[in-house]
Formats: sequence, structure tokens, C-alpha cells
Amino acid sequence: MKFAIVVHGAPYSSAAAQSALRFAGAARERGHELYRVFFYHDGVYNGSSLLAPPQDEPDIAAEWQALSEQGVDLVICVASSLRRGVLDVDEARRYQKSASNLAGGFQISGLGQLIDAALNADRLVTFGA
Repeated sequence: MKFAIVVHGAPYSSAAAQSALRFAGAARERGHELYRVFFYHDGVYNGSSLLAPPQDEPDIAAEWQALSEQGVDLVICVASSLRRGVLDVDEARRYQKSASNLAGGFQISGLGQLIDAALNADRLVTFGA
């Protein structure tokens, strides 16, 4: 089965990101395909390179990046990311910001990527409100 995931929650203020990571890992362990993970609303904070959790807490961004290295598509909603200050180099330049902070393995794109994921996956699973 092919899954797509939508994450609405920030990495350390809700259980959405951690639950989505556990689901993604379990699905892949059982031989299912993960088509795309789409980060929406506060979920875009998962893609910030500025997250610095204490050593005794999971590094959620690094866990997402590990999935990306295994070929999973990680997409950050452009409108949500602009509102929350999660920018790649192109968006930082476009809006004349002094720096970018999108973590490696993530890409910024529009809601079309979410629609594409819903059309191409067998199941779309949402985490967070």
C-alpha cells in the first residue's frame, strides 16, 4: 500500500510529528511505500534547521531528514512556511531576508503537492488538527 502523510503539528508542542514518524517507520517496516510527507500549518516547523532539542529528547528534524535520505519526499507548504519564517534560500532572497533556515532534505512547494499526494497514494493519513 502507498501512503501519504500530512503533519499539522509543530515538532515539540504536539504529538503530531512524533506520531507521524512512528507511523511512517512502521509502515515502511511492513513493506508499504511512503509517497510523500506534507507539512502544513505549524507542521512546517519540522523543517527548520534551527531546532536544537536537548540531548535527552529526540531530534525530530533529523529523524525526518533520515527518511528523506531513504527517498521519502518531504514537502513544506510555502504559504505556511512564509507565515512562520521557515525559508529556503530562494524564498529568503525573494523576500529580502538575511538568512534561510530550511533543513536539508525538505523542499518548499505549494498545495498542489498535497493534492498530488492524495491522488497518487492509496491512503492519506493526517496527524494533528
